[in-house]
Amino acid sequence: MKTLNGKTDVIFEDDDLPYEEEIIRNPYSVKCWMRYIEFKQNGPKSTLNMIYERALKELPGSYKLWYNYLRERRKQVKGKCITEPGYEEVNNCHERALVFMHKMPRIWMDYCQFLVSQCKITRSRRTFDRALRALPVTQHPRIWPLYLRFVRDLPLPETAIRVYRRYLKLSPENAEEYIDYLRSVGRLDEAAVRLAAVVNDENFVSKEGKSNYQLWHELCDLISQNPDKVTSLNVGAIIRGGLTRFTDQLGKLWCSLADYYIRSGHFEKARDVYEEAILTVVTVRDFTQVFDSYAQFEESMIAAKMETTAEMGQDEDDDIDLELRLARFEQLIARRPLLLNSVLLRQNPHNVHEWHKRVKLYDGNPRQIINTYTEAVQTIDPMKATGKPHSLWVFFAKFYEENEQLDDARTIFEKATKVNYKQVDDLAAVWCEYGEMELRHENYEQALRILRKATAIPSKKAEYFDASEPVQNRVYKSLKVWSMLADLEESLGTFQSTKAVYDRIIDLRIATPQIIINYAMFLEEHNYFEESFKAYERGIALFKWPNVYDIWNTYLTKFIDRYGGKKLERARDLFEQALDGCPAKFAKTIYLLYAKLEEEYGLARHAMAVYERATQAVETEERHLMFNIYIKRAAEIYGVTYTRAIYQKAIEVLPDEHARDMCLRFADMESKLGEIDRGRAIYSYCSQICDPRVTANFWQTWKDFEIRHGNEDTIREMLRIKRSVQATYNTQVNFMSSQMLKATTSSTGTVSDLAPGQMGIDDMKMLEQKAQQLAAEAEQDKPKPKEKILFVRSDTSRSELAELAKQANPDEIDIDDDEDEEDEDQGPDEVQLEQKSVPTAVFGGLKDD
Repeated sequence: MKTLNGKTDVIFEDDDLPYEEEIIRNPYSVKCWMRYIEFKQNGPKSTLNMIYERALKELPGSYKLWYNYLRERRKQVKGKCITEPGYEEVNNCHERALVFMHKMPRIWMDYCQFLVSQCKITRSRRTFDRALRALPVTQHPRIWPLYLRFVRDLPLPETAIRVYRRYLKLSPENAEEYIDYLRSVGRLDEAAVRLAAVVNDENFVSKEGKSNYQLWHELCDLISQNPDKVTSLNVGAIIRGGLTRFTDQLGKLWCSLADYYIRSGHFEKARDVYEEAILTVVTVRDFTQVFDSYAQFEESMIAAKMETTAEMGQDEDDDIDLELRLARFEQLIARRPLLLNSVLLRQNPHNVHEWHKRVKLYDGNPRQIINTYTEAVQTIDPMKATGKPHSLWVFFAKFYEENEQLDDARTIFEKATKVNYKQVDDLAAVWCEYGEMELRHENYEQALRILRKATAIPSKKAEYFDASEPVQNRVYKSLKVWSMLADLEESLGTFQSTKAVYDRIIDLRIATPQIIINYAMFLEEHNYFEESFKAYERGIALFKWPNVYDIWNTYLTKFIDRYGGKKLERARDLFEQALDGCPAKFAKTIYLLYAKLEEEYGLARHAMAVYERATQAVETEERHLMFNIYIKRAAEIYGVTYTRAIYQKAIEVLPDEHARDMCLRFADMESKLGEIDRGRAIYSYCSQICDPRVTANFWQTWKDFEIRHGNEDTIREMLRIKRSVQATYNTQVNFMSSQMLKATTSSTGTVSDLAPGQMGIDDMKMLEQKAQQLAAEAEQDKPKPKEKILFVRSDTSRSELAELAKQANPDEIDIDDDEDEEDEDQGPDEVQLEQKSVPTAVFGGLKDD
């Protein structure tokens, strides 16, 4: 132990000497003091405190020294009982520090937290207040979280409320935190007031990400579920204000308002709210919410009444009250479909389907049905209607008709004909229904009068599709009305009046092919045959293909039935006109009709010519069928031999699939006629389009043919051709052929059976080997020059045929190969070059003598 400069107040060890000397040299250096403090960190706490005190005496304004000193003092008392005197010493130390550090928020925060840990409530609160007064406003956000946490943890809600009110003056955006605290401590009235202020503030932005509607919903739940605690707000006005603002969430708000009255004990008011809600909501979702809540309310009321009655005994008044509540609940359940329909109609009052459903709901109540129909036809705007608005008028009139009030039904129909519908068809349907009603009651003249009135030409004509004109000016061109008038005239009117109606339809150019056919049939029934044919021709002039097909078909059939072969040339002209421009899709029927006419009344060669044209004019898919008909008719008329040329043409024209079938039939016919050589030639020709792996049926047929009619040579020739064709198709190896080859070789066993792991590779190798083998066989059995198919039978013997096959081509150019070989053996001729002597002067002195 030593003293410095003879002074005994500072005692230090020998190791402290360097630090003490450094401090004496520069006592105002914070670094010197900090090094000294760090050196004494593990020494006695009293010595360390003394050094801090000496340093702060020299440097009272050092934040670093004060901060470390206070932290050290707090550590020294940490874990001790809060009644220890050391705590007060540390508190005093903080107070001394704040004399110089009152602008440092960290010192205030540590001091406040230290006081809170000592459970000194009043002193802590006052220290927080001092901190807020001492620090600038920009530093307050560092103090408030600690202060608020401190007051929230206290069982003193009044203190916390006062602190929060001060806090919200600085940070009004944190109102949600205050509201949550108020709700947690049961101060619901002030919470509702604060929440209402937040909801009404358009500039408020929730820190929890809640929308304005969510805040509204929280407010409604708060005030409706606690009517006895929330007294500062007008609950009804607030919720109704929400109803005007949030029109897409009306169900929850109505339920909240009703819930408020229920909890307040005003049950009749709650029922009135429910009734108002189900009569005003416009969406099914809102209606479902309100109705379910309403039904639950009525059930709870009934259950409460039954419990009360059971506990207190039952008297007459209670019994009546219970019955009344049960009847009210049953009526509510029974009204649900009608109320839901009202919601849908409020959503779209122009929905025709919903009006029809509403009428059905009033089934058995005529007065309500009439009122509903009346309201519907007055409400619906035909231009905006969803569905067919004219059906309401029609069913309205039918309702009167079913109740035998025809005059009222006629009045409804008359009004319906004056409505400006969107479509002409709607007005036409009204006129037709009007006429059918009169027909049902056997007022035939009245029905005719109505339809004649409907088809009368208005004073101002308009085009059918001119939407700018009302439908009353365009209905005279409605085919629906004209068709019904034509049927009525045909049944009830005279021949001339009916004919005039049909002529008028054609003149207006609104006729359809069916109208034309009906007109012609009507004339034919009255034996006006030429007039009916003229009607067909007028229809043909009106329409084009394919619409004219039915008219032509009926016309030609009727003409043939009427005249047969008497007017053959006229019939031929008609058929030629029909076939002129006829699409291939409709040509088949007309050609067959034409050919039948020629067969029965004309010339056979003309019929054959028609069949020939038909095979070219019909669609590709129908050519095969057409050739079959052609061959059958030719065989019946001219005999089998006449069909040879037809078969040849069919084989040339048809695709391979049908050509193959024709070849088989052709060969079968020749074999039946004994023309074996012809049949064999046909088989040979057809083999070029028959892959043996795909068309095994053809090769089997040819084989059977050779077994019956051939010999060993012909069978060998067939097999050679089969191998050659197969080799030709093998040049294009694909997956299908490999699979088929695998299937054919699997029965005999392959290398893959022995080595399953190499299955794919071995199959491919075998496929290649098979292809090479077939190619080699085809090379060995090189086919002879292609013989022509002889379709004319001759008595040429086999030897003559073989000789014919061996004949040289007369157009072949004869190239003398032997001479070329001889020339090649001799080699090229030598060229004789002339030799001359070189002059001596060229060599100069280089040449030796």
